[in-house]
Amino acid sequence: MTRTGRLVVGVTGASGGIYAVRFLRQAVHHFQEIYYICSEQAIQVMQTELGMDVTRETLSARALLGQEWDGLKILHPRDYFSPPASGSFRHDGMALIPCSMGTLGRIAQGISDDLMTRAADVCLKERRPLILVVRETPFNLVHLRNMVQAAEAGATILPANPSFYYRPRTLEEAVDTVVARVLQNLGVEQPMTPEWGIEDI
Repeated sequence: MTRTGRLVVGVTGASGGIYAVRFLRQAVHHFQEIYYICSEQAIQVMQTELGMDVTRETLSARALLGQEWDGLKILHPRDYFSPPASGSFRHDGMALIPCSMGTLGRIAQGISDDLMTRAADVCLKERRPLILVVRETPFNLVHLRNMVQAAEAGATILPANPSFYYRPRTLEEAVDTVVARVLQNLGVEQPMTPEWGIEDI
């Protein structure tokens, strides 16, 4: 696949808004344009978990990234006329971070009831990378079956499970171990987490 420098990011209302913010702040260094879709529940999570003073009306690059950046395209989840809704719009993949079980279920069953699930469905039908950073515990059988079905359709299931072998010292460093894996699965060479054991060879 020819790389375009474009990325689609979906943010659902699952707990773990810090994953979305940390991911965005890294992704801006690797993509020229990011098409950002978030649910109403995701905004509530940002308010509750991160203390962010943000609403649908005040969502902006400055609010999300801490700086202005023209490459961030903030889309309304009901805007089916935006580029990610069409397979003719080429991009390098989509990450849903975090991905709720409800959103996973709709993607697995082919139910495109908003722009986020439509954009994910487009990724599957066009064979583009789709990374689902699922955030729930424990998983029930419905969750597990939906993950299998989404994976069989072509999605990558990447649970928000931090790794600890590099001994993260802060919450942010632990979160970044997941962010690094998402970037790697999108084909990005990222400097955050080195490849395991490579320094010993």
